[in-house]
Amino acid sequence: MIKRFATLLACCFVLQPASAQEAETFSDRIRAAMESEVRTVEDTDRDANRLPVETLEFFGVDNGMKVLELIPGRGWYTKLLAPALRDNGEYFASIGTSRIEGSLVAEEGFDHIQLLKPELVSERDEALGQTSLQPFSFGETSFDVVLTFRNQHNFTEEGRRAINEAVFEALRPGGVYGVVDHTRRHMEPQWSENRRRIDPVVVIKEVLDAGFELEGFSDLHRRQDDELRYEVGSKTVTGNTDRFTLKFRKPE
Repeated sequence: MIKRFATLLACCFVLQPASAQEAETFSDRIRAAMESEVRTVEDTDRDANRLPVETLEFFGVDNGMKVLELIPGRGWYTKLLAPALRDNGEYFASIGTSRIEGSLVAEEGFDHIQLLKPELVSERDEALGQTSLQPFSFGETSFDVVLTFRNQHNFTEEGRRAINEAVFEALRPGGVYGVVDHTRRHMEPQWSENRRRIDPVVVIKEVLDAGFELEGFSDLHRRQDDELRYEVGSKTVTGNTDRFTLKFRKPE
């Protein structure tokens, strides 16, 4: 009897590491990526403001998913998503990927980054600081999640329409479109101080027009002390802008 108990106990210890590994959540993987040496001090200084774990949990990003990030910039989210999805999921980036191509793709642990380069016909309006895009396709239809962080304001209405329609096509039925951006006052005309902000009501209307359903919003990035009066790079609000966080879903 004692021998049998010892054998069972030994089996439990052998199985424990595998069980622990299976129990690792996507949020655990994001937290691990947050400790990576590839992240700069500038990156880590923004963690408390951008709340990546909570934001990605709200959007429902999980292990095994196929995820597309749009306009990744210098790769703040790429440095978290790519390693977190490397083993069990897939990470793609598209539009404005030149900086992560030159800095991250060759780094250890980022070798599974996949870049989509659709043919874009664009026109830049320097006075508005916005880009217009003609309709295009990512050439994919099976993404679980598409994410864009603080990018909608960079495009004209025509450009946003092209992106929203391309995202709708790229997502599987039931897939999620997550949008975060700097808040502009409702119906306020564009001027120099609000150029890098956008009215969330406009964003909701445009994304719904592309065929999506609004599933929810989060106040994770609500900043009561941002009066929505100043340019997002101004000393009074930089790093503490009010941002809306919207979760849309493609109908089943």
